Amino acid sequence: MTDRSDDHAADVARRDFLRLAGLGAGALLTASSVPAALAAQATSRPVRAGASSHVIVVGAGVWGTFTALNLARAGVRVTLIDQYGAANSRSTSGDETRGIRSSYGDRAESSELWTRWARESITRWRDFDAEYAPRFGTRFFLETGDVIFRERAEPFTTRTMETWDALGVRYEKVSPDDARRRWPMINSEPYGVIVCEPDAGVARARASVQATLAVARDAGVEFRVARVRPGTIANGAMDGIVLGDGTVLRADSYVFACGPWLRKVFPEQLGDRMRTPLGYVCYFGTPEGDTSFTAPNIPSWNVPGVTGWGALPVDSRGFRVRGAFAAPRPPSDDDDDAPPPPRPVPDPRAQDPDLSSRHANEDRVEGSRRVLARVFPALAEAPLLETRACHYESSSNRNFIVDRLPGASNVWVAGAGQAEGFKFAPLLGEYGAKRVLGQGTDPALDAAFAFPTINYEAQPARRDEEE
Repeated sequence: MTDRSDDHAADVARRDFLRLAGLGAGALLTASSVPAALAAQATSRPVRAGASSHVIVVGAGVWGTFTALNLARAGVRVTLIDQYGAANSRSTSGDETRGIRSSYGDRAESSELWTRWARESITRWRDFDAEYAPRFGTRFFLETGDVIFRERAEPFTTRTMETWDALGVRYEKVSPDDARRRWPMINSEPYGVIVCEPDAGVARARASVQATLAVARDAGVEFRVARVRPGTIANGAMDGIVLGDGTVLRADSYVFACGPWLRKVFPEQLGDRMRTPLGYVCYFGTPEGDTSFTAPNIPSWNVPGVTGWGALPVDSRGFRVRGAFAAPRPPSDDDDDAPPPPRPVPDPRAQDPDLSSRHANEDRVEGSRRVLARVFPALAEAPLLETRACHYESSSNRNFIVDRLPGASNVWVAGAGQAEGFKFAPLLGEYGAKRVLGQGTDPALDAAFAFPTINYEAQPARRDEEE
């Protein structure tokens, strides 16, 4: 087992976090050059903090609310607008929970960068809970630990532990016998490699976004519910935004942090440079009177292709399973001469966050049940309480986007969370606010988060995009 550095070293690392992350990002993730990012910065006019400065933030998800909060704390007048409300059911931030862990061995060369970000995120979420849980009378982050189960060593597990060792992150290699003793509710028999990150946890997504909005409003942020479309761009700047009733609002700068709606808001710039597939989760009821499937008695978990965690005692939404599909139907004698079934035609509405259906079909429910039967046998017949679905946002360069909209020096785009954005929101909200204010950020990090300049190649829809 390894451990983290002492408290002083941790404080130093936290203060230098963006600088360190920027060095890694520039070397490992960038899809455009640092000089290009610096040239764009030199030709724009940043907002200066003060009573007369006004920034409109579009999108009250987790990135938008944290960005608005940080801008307001810097002394900026902020108007935050969302068309359906903060953390609504259509939003990427609208599910009930999100895992906060730092196992990123699957990120290859960028494993260390992502792990640094995630470790700092765990600290930020723990601090957020400590500061605001008493005020709101609830919990926003619960330390559950996270356990990876694999039959044998894989590049993912090996690289994750190597990165943890390099960064001094505390973790445990758990023997199969010890796993059976510690977590008897988990069938760990098939797994020879078991790795635990003990201070990882689970954040309550919807609740924490709405709490952040409340804190932001206390800091002076004005919140409105309205549909928004960009105003006219002329002479390198946007002249206001237009609300659904025709009202025009103007500010010094505009931040569009509207998740999967970014492709709809800026179709020419992002239509072929972002994708917004749907991801699905199922919540199952835990056995009556049995708390072994409720945090903190069970850790969040990761088996090949599927993740989840126990019910949270705060609101008991249920035992969460994400990423499972039903196994293919076994062939029968009648199938010998039958042609393969046609591939489903993708429904274009599945890429539209206003029109997509958020219902998990029977394949996904049955797939989740198969995981329960294999890994959590006591839940094999557990009642299905609810399903959730949200759009993930990916960019063609596989990076977050925190950059100016091309051709509009007073417009910022913050999005493309790569299915990981929620975790890093306290950091990205701070970073985004600094970019808008023209404060010091690392040029290499700025380049890594630059607006994508390449299009996705046409390819068949993934299964996540079919329904």
